[in-house]
Amino acid sequence: MTLNRRSFLFRSGLNAFGLAAALPFIHPAKAEAAAPSSKESARSCRPKDPLTALIDGNARFADAWQAKNKATDSNERARVMSNLWLDHCFLPASVLEESQSPWASIISCADSRVAPEWIFDAAAGDLFVVRSAGNTPFDEGIASLEFGVAVLKTPLILVLGHSNCGAVRAARANHSLTPLFDQLIKPIQANLVPGDTLMSAIKTNAQATAQQLTTRSDVLANAVQAGQLQIEAGYFDIASGKVSFL
Repeated sequence: MTLNRRSFLFRSGLNAFGLAAALPFIHPAKAEAAAPSSKESARSCRPKDPLTALIDGNARFADAWQAKNKATDSNERARVMSNLWLDHCFLPASVLEESQSPWASIISCADSRVAPEWIFDAAAGDLFVVRSAGNTPFDEGIASLEFGVAVLKTPLILVLGHSNCGAVRAARANHSLTPLFDQLIKPIQANLVPGDTLMSAIKTNAQATAQQLTTRSDVLANAVQAGQLQIEAGYFDIASGKVSFL
């Protein structure tokens, strides 16, 4: 079995004093790849198919997530989750500080359990993320997506709902918290269908948000019509770690 650097560090239980001894075990090819290249740009890590890249990234995350759930203690859970990010195309800071070229935009819930970079196993510079409770299509969020498409040339937008969403639950219960919160859940309430389960309501809300993006933004609508932009809706199941596309 090949022993990668991260596995070596975990299994050896090295502290700061043992780190130097671990460095010779880095594969020479990995070391060469770590050196910044003058040919690298913000676009160097863009996949040919962004949607497939999201699907593949989530599959890696879900595998680790489910294995973590079977672990018996926090140390083992940490070791399992450390298997993510091993084979990424990581850009050096010298490239990222000059520009960005994200290959997908995500509008997701602000829920602490739903971090897009995490659940899609993505690196810095990969995703352009807009977040609000209930993944609502608020004006500033849509404007941010317009910037992503018009300036950064992001070819994919995913609206991501998730299991047990508190904002959708509050909208279903017509739960008033503050005037601003009431304003936040109004778009969700407009998408509710009588008799729907919470899961169905969450999925319907994500799909409705995806549809509204092109009706409320000419920039996004024109990009879709020109074949420059794809808009999808998805549902993240916290228990399994899997994202299903709607």
